[in-house]
Amino acid sequence: MMCGAPSATQPATAETQDIADQVKSQLEEKENQKFPVFKAVSYKSQVVAGTNYFIKVDVGGENFVHLRVFRSLPHENKPLTLSAYQTNKAKHDELTYF
Repeated sequence: MMCGAPSATQPATAETQDIADQVKSQLEEKENQKFPVFKAVSYKSQVVAGTNYFIKVDVGGENFVHLRVFRSLPHENKPLTLSAYQTNKAKHDELTYF
């Protein structure tokens, strides 16, 4: 992985699902809706002054959202932040930087 560049897309892990779960309420608040299905499918990571995670999440009914989640450096002791997101995504949509 090149420093600063996002990694290749990888299958979601238990850690990826945990990260998505921690920002789910932030997304639900911004979108003003609840997501009964919220399953991380794949992800990319990018090392910056912390780590950006780009996560493709299945929200049910053939619908997906792409999340950009920022994890600060450990010594900063800050919660995960939903930096940006994209709705109306499909299963075949590539996970790209946004």
